[in-house]
Amino acid sequence: MSELKIDASWTLFLDRDGVINERNFEGYITSVEDFNFLPYAKEGLKELAKQFSRIIVVTNQQGVGKGSMSLAALEEIHHYMTSSLLSENVSIDHVFFASNLRGAQKDRRKPNSAMALEAKEMFPEIDFSKSVMVGDTASDLKFGMNLAMKTVLIHSAEKVDIKPDIKVNNLKEFADVLKS
Repeated sequence: MSELKIDASWTLFLDRDGVINERNFEGYITSVEDFNFLPYAKEGLKELAKQFSRIIVVTNQQGVGKGSMSLAALEEIHHYMTSSLLSENVSIDHVFFASNLRGAQKDRRKPNSAMALEAKEMFPEIDFSKSVMVGDTASDLKFGMNLAMKTVLIHSAEKVDIKPDIKVNNLKEFADVLKS
């Protein structure tokens, strides 16, 4: 991946839980108090923000659809995340989320491409062939592959049988790989 010429025309798509913040394998992140940045996430994003023109978060949040949390609580979490990152000079251009239940008639959840298509509508300059999807699950990788993006897998406890373009332990390591 380091031989790619990533420049200001590229877009970075990021999953949230397990990539930016600690993932709750037994439930959902339902409040700001539950939201903890992963080690090296902020440092990695600082470096990545210098290399990509846009940073877009795409996250499945069916906890809202299940009633485990309110839409207002989800928006508060995202405000906390984006403002914390902005204080570190990292601007998240937009957070797209799918709050519907798995299997809903209009399923926006990854690996469905709906959130990426919404991002392209909001930011028409996005070129999926010049985009990278970073995630920690098979659905994240499929989301990127469905749109011919480069894919990066952040190592997690979840078994993933899909081969990404690159596998790293955290966002800082990914930023370092791109610089090498």
